Amino acid sequence: MQKLMNRDNESAITTYFYEGRCPFSGELLRLPRTRQAEAIALNLMQEFSQLNSQVNTREGKMYGILLAESIAGEEIILKAFSGLLNGESYIEGWVPPIAGRENVAIAESITLAKLATIKQKLIDLSQIPERLEYEHKSQEFAIQLAELQAKHHISKQNRQVQRSQSSTNLQELDRESQIEKMARRNLKRDRDLALLPLQQAIAAADEQMRFLKQERRQLSRTLQTQMHHAYVLTNFAGETRSLKQIITEGAMPTGMGDCCAPKLLDYAANHALKPVAMAEFWWGNPSPDGYKIQGEFYGACVERCQPIMGFLLSTRRSSSTSFKAETIATSLNKEDLAQSLTIIYEDEDVMAIAKPAGLLSIPGRYLDTQDSVLSRLRQSLGDRTILYPVHRLDRQTSGILLFARNLETLRNLNYQFQNRKIHKIYEALLSGIVDKEDGMIDLPLWGNPENRPYQQVDFERGKPSITKFKVIRHEVNHSRIEFVPLTGRTHQLRVHAADVRGLGITILGDRLYGCHAVTDRLHLHARELTFVHPQSQESIHLEIPVPF
Repeated sequence: MQKLMNRDNESAITTYFYEGRCPFSGELLRLPRTRQAEAIALNLMQEFSQLNSQVNTREGKMYGILLAESIAGEEIILKAFSGLLNGESYIEGWVPPIAGRENVAIAESITLAKLATIKQKLIDLSQIPERLEYEHKSQEFAIQLAELQAKHHISKQNRQVQRSQSSTNLQELDRESQIEKMARRNLKRDRDLALLPLQQAIAAADEQMRFLKQERRQLSRTLQTQMHHAYVLTNFAGETRSLKQIITEGAMPTGMGDCCAPKLLDYAANHALKPVAMAEFWWGNPSPDGYKIQGEFYGACVERCQPIMGFLLSTRRSSSTSFKAETIATSLNKEDLAQSLTIIYEDEDVMAIAKPAGLLSIPGRYLDTQDSVLSRLRQSLGDRTILYPVHRLDRQTSGILLFARNLETLRNLNYQFQNRKIHKIYEALLSGIVDKEDGMIDLPLWGNPENRPYQQVDFERGKPSITKFKVIRHEVNHSRIEFVPLTGRTHQLRVHAADVRGLGITILGDRLYGCHAVTDRLHLHARELTFVHPQSQESIHLEIPVPF
């Protein structure tokens, strides 16, 4: 718990609202994330960057801070982490877990030990020597078979020439062909005999892994059910409810009650603190889905936090013993949606939006990645509004985003993109000074499916990726640069900037590719876009100011 810095007009600016409807009155309740809260969170990130930090940066997770006031008017800061930190739930200086975990502590420790054992068994089974031996032998037989087939192909061509000659012994040629077919069959038989026991061992291991994964899921579900019954939340009216009482219908996701926001709000409510502002951010390796990046701010997750946010923020008690929470996942009403996006061009065929940094272009696969430009437009303009995204911008990138309003326009604009007839210009601020004034970067990019969304230069598997660049000016410790992508690969500009074979300097704020500077955003902006209008055939040039 720390004292709070003084507030001014700039620090009071709101950048996001944590929201929920009171389950008793239906009133929409809001807690802002302000510039001041973000500044304090950034200071916490700087502490994490130090070598003596207790935070393991390889373990990616959410962290949060809450600005609050005591009854005496003292301003304080609370901080929390999601789940466990370095395997511990209670760490000095951090908000403790929600009450109830101690009631299932023994069951939790036993289950976690079992899960650790299962994890190790799964690792061992995934690395049995038969897998590597099978791979090597398969490759060896494939090479032998390919060489034999190539040799026999040449023999077959020679026989075809010989068959056209009258003096040729056709029976001898037929026998030679039969011998070659037999040789190929024998090689395939030897291959199958050699690989069969390996395949059987691998299949047995895979079957064991399937059972272990089922056991792991069941153990996790049992533990979560125990926790949901045991966890007790308190709101700002002093009313307490278990998670199971709050979420009376449907299945609760794993980890509900362990996120930062519920921990912070529950602690504040139990200690008679008035919440002022809150900020949550990701630190460590990117999240498994690739959407959460170190140092970026994120709102309440739709799946785990949003369903209980209304109860946590409520200052009213239920009027009866019956209780049912209204789980509302919408984080912004239509008026807010309309105000949060700027339409820079619109006609009956095309719409262009000024996408802010930190917002997805289109909804993701998961419940907590549904907020996007497309979903906000549909909520604001009506679900029946026809909009097709023509291209995408990275979540952290701001700039011009183009939508088609009918399929004919979509096909036309897609054709223009594929044939490089749409001209795009980006502006970026690098995290250092580049020693090149202009040039072309030609580095093929490949996305490793085991490490999404990370892209890397790969001359064997990568797709052609070309970027023109030009330095606009140098600013103290940064170079402001103009990028013109001639291809449209994922993270193309970010990798071409960061890779030593490109510019060798990351874009400021690009933590995924190695920028360690603490900033409030990725400094990459889609500044200009030029295309031929599908109907009028006029050249449309769009440009929006750079926000950094």
